[in-house]
Amino acid sequence: MQKLQTPAPWIVGLVVAGLTLPATGGAPHTPGLQGDAARGAQVYAANCGSCHSLDANRVGPAHRGVFGRKAGTAPGFAYSPALHSARFVWDQRMLDRWLQNPQALVPGTRMGFRLGDPQRRADVIAYLRQLSAAAGH
Repeated sequence: MQKLQTPAPWIVGLVVAGLTLPATGGAPHTPGLQGDAARGAQVYAANCGSCHSLDANRVGPAHRGVFGRKAGTAPGFAYSPALHSARFVWDQRMLDRWLQNPQALVPGTRMGFRLGDPQRRADVIAYLRQLSAAAGH
């Protein structure tokens, strides 16, 4: 009979800290990556603005104040049942995972757009964080 080996403590620590690779094979959230809000505004306009607005619900919900808000709760937006049932708050880590692959984070959501570049995601998140802070969220 073969004896099972206990994983090294640092591997267990990575799993507990949530720093494992997602099942989709993508890169994990990179906490050390610094976002630039000015670049994020440009990336947002070019990639997000066709469906989203800062202050009005459109195809997607309004984004001002999204940082720190519970997922699926923007006032007046008709969310998919999947996102409406989500039980997390939009923070840097969750926004990064969402922008990388929304379907992997919340299966059944209607958003299919992905922002694959980690730096561009960090920039958009910095922009959204800045706007949320200015809005008092």
